[in-house]
Amino acid sequence: MSVVVVIAVMLLLLLIRIPVGFAIAIAGTLGLYIHGGLSVVLGVLQSAPLAAVSSYSLSPIPLFILMAQFVVASGVMDDLFHASRVWIGRVRGGTGIAATGAGAMFAAVSGSSTAAAATLAHTSSTKMIESGYSPRISTGLVAVVGTLAAMVPPSIILVFYAILAEQSVGKVLVAGFVPGALVTGALIITLMILVKVNPASAPAGQRYAWADKLRSLRTAGPVLALFALVTGTVYFGVATPTEAAALGAVGGFALMAARRRVTWSAIKHAIVETINSSVMILMIILGAHILGYFITSTRVTPAVVEWVGSLDVAPIVVIVFLALCYVVLGFFLDQIAILALTVPIVLPLVLELGYDPIWFGVLIVLLAEIGLVTPPLGLNVFVVARTARHPVTEVFWGALPFVLALITVAALLIAFPDIVLWVPNTMSAE
Repeated sequence: MSVVVVIAVMLLLLLIRIPVGFAIAIAGTLGLYIHGGLSVVLGVLQSAPLAAVSSYSLSPIPLFILMAQFVVASGVMDDLFHASRVWIGRVRGGTGIAATGAGAMFAAVSGSSTAAAATLAHTSSTKMIESGYSPRISTGLVAVVGTLAAMVPPSIILVFYAILAEQSVGKVLVAGFVPGALVTGALIITLMILVKVNPASAPAGQRYAWADKLRSLRTAGPVLALFALVTGTVYFGVATPTEAAALGAVGGFALMAARRRVTWSAIKHAIVETINSSVMILMIILGAHILGYFITSTRVTPAVVEWVGSLDVAPIVVIVFLALCYVVLGFFLDQIAILALTVPIVLPLVLELGYDPIWFGVLIVLLAEIGLVTPPLGLNVFVVARTARHPVTEVFWGALPFVLALITVAALLIAFPDIVLWVPNTMSAE
């Protein structure tokens, strides 16, 4: 009964727009008080803050956020989009494919879905509409491409999951590489189908000379080098995730300097945004620790595991049911909140069913991406609609075919877990 009360209080706090970390912490504190009294509450509150935020594994988060801020400030997205269009833009729908490719490259060095969506909306969707693309397809595609930042390494969301699940940060990070590539490919295929069905939704492409293509590599090269620096050093065991994140932050600053975007105001803005985002994430982790103490004391997790184990159904049925639950949660909560609320309860069940925790983390991050582009929350949709100055409903409808592509990739990951585990299983030891 106490668990139901705590969940109800937490949902109520979230509905009245209390910040996620505080809502989780308040609900968890209430649960501890109901279950054990004031002495238990005081004991947990004395130890939880230090235990929650003192872990060395948390250190990549602010560094990856700082890297993302530097990359955004460098203004590289315009040139990435142009470089992609020079190489791919000659086919009908090529500008949209270029926007997807540029978005994937930007996601690989930004780590923030919202930042990626806002930047893509400002560059790619505007240029696509000016080129004669359907506004619905242009904005819907960009909103979904922005979610790649949650999957393509280095991803702050994947780091957050690794910490919650007590898994190797490096292995969880690189596990997102192949699924991220699959999502990118699925979005491109979906776009090509839409253009084939309705050729009027996209204009004919423009050819570029090889000299132009080679010149465009000067833009894409540094971004790809930064991605290789961060992900490659982790994969080959040359650097820890923290060291790789620090290299990424230095590389992001170098990218700013190379593009002559270094100003005191830009640096100040990057540092302030990094602090704000890092503190928000740390508060959510603290809240999750407090709630975790309560969940542990109620022994609800072993009870759920035992109950599911008694069901006469195949493990895949349970996984599909959990996947549907994550899609529904994504309609109302952001990714970090979903992970903080569910991982401590659901992960033991998934392990009991015999599934790999790294695979499960990548899967639920992909499912949580769907919530970024579906109503009623649809944060990426609102960001793109505001930036591109188009109706929210139009962006939601435009995103729908691409959401189906995300669901298709999720189904593939459920059916073939080795798609996720292949790369982390071949990486060098950390």
